Amino acid sequence: MPSVSFHTLGCKLNFAETGTIAGQFKAHNFEVVPFGNSADVVVLNTCTVTEEADRKCRQAIRKALRANNEACVIVTGCFAQLRPEQIASIPGVDVVLGANEKFDVFRYIDAFSKKEKTQVDVSCIDDVTEFGPAISASERTRAFLKVQDGCDYACSFCTIPKARGKSRSAFVSDLVAQAEKIALGGYKEIILSGVNIGLFGQERGEDLLQLLRSLDAVTGIDRFRISSCEPNLLTDEMIDFVGVSRSFMPHFHLPLQSGDDFVLGKMRRRYLTADYRTRVERILSLMPDAAIGADVIVGFPAEGDGQFDNTYSFIESLPVSYLHVFTYSERPETVAVDRLDAMGGTFVEKRVRTERNRRLRLLSEKKKGAFYSRFEGQERPVLWEREQSGQHMTGFTDNHIRVESTFDQSRTGLVELVQLGKINANGHVEIPQMIGLPIL
Repeated sequence: MPSVSFHTLGCKLNFAETGTIAGQFKAHNFEVVPFGNSADVVVLNTCTVTEEADRKCRQAIRKALRANNEACVIVTGCFAQLRPEQIASIPGVDVVLGANEKFDVFRYIDAFSKKEKTQVDVSCIDDVTEFGPAISASERTRAFLKVQDGCDYACSFCTIPKARGKSRSAFVSDLVAQAEKIALGGYKEIILSGVNIGLFGQERGEDLLQLLRSLDAVTGIDRFRISSCEPNLLTDEMIDFVGVSRSFMPHFHLPLQSGDDFVLGKMRRRYLTADYRTRVERILSLMPDAAIGADVIVGFPAEGDGQFDNTYSFIESLPVSYLHVFTYSERPETVAVDRLDAMGGTFVEKRVRTERNRRLRLLSEKKKGAFYSRFEGQERPVLWEREQSGQHMTGFTDNHIRVESTFDQSRTGLVELVQLGKINANGHVEIPQMIGLPIL
């Protein structure tokens, strides 16, 4: 039986799409083996959000070839769509597939073998209107369901619209059917993924709130989460609905990117800090225990010392639970690079970017620790993961607190009411052994 391995870089959407590609290989009688093991075919699904993502892509290709230098190496995803010539020039790459081609691997490749010349199939993404469905579900507890793709925004630092095309969505009825199928597979939680989920359905008169209401009625799925939503697209009605819904968890992820209004303007974001604070306060007024995460970019060209200080102070004053901190990377063909003079005329030094990243990561740890500690001694529902780490298993509470307990096979995949303990050395909240109460 031929074998295939997969390696995914980037967002939850990429993981969902990799899951769909893996399903095609399984249907063609390929055995899926862990990445890094010897395999006949290796598929790399790439990201190009940062320079670091590009570096990791090249690193993954080298790792795949070390495991088997005769493997057929296929590279797809955003990096492949934007820079196919760069990838094709890497020794060992056999096939480069663009965004339109990645879901049809067996159409574009006639033989999975080493090639003398790299095969490149990358078409223009600009006018694509079709939606490619995707589901990723690896360990029978949580599944990622792709609901939207592409983006109609034009943030000055971002290449994703060029890599993904215009916003397009699945039909609500199709997503409900997919969620019902996921439930039949024994999964307990679905995470809704997309590039800009808040734009869901706008091309045909549907909207995200309609999708949330429809999914909430799906039996068999205990939990839904929205992977991320732009603060200007998260409406009062959506927040209100999550606050009373059966299955949507009190957990939101709102990209912030900067806590300075001048920088937000240069980034071409569609909100100000006051708007962001209003969203956070609205959520917590209805769901006081909700977890709220934020994305932040440090070192954007318009970010001087004063602007960064504003960002730090703004985040410090916000009741958010954790941060995802990114260091700005110069992306070719973005406004921030092509019109540097309009941004402020100079790039921020790399060492300064690194230091700002470090400071915000420390702030994130402080906020996360304070959030976790708030709930010590309280009871929360936990979904236990099926994966085992040594003698322990982990899971998430409804409000996204990572917990840890002694491994017990009989409890994996269950939602249990447990009492939260202290934070351990792993940064997880300890759960005393065998106190969980199954929630029926």
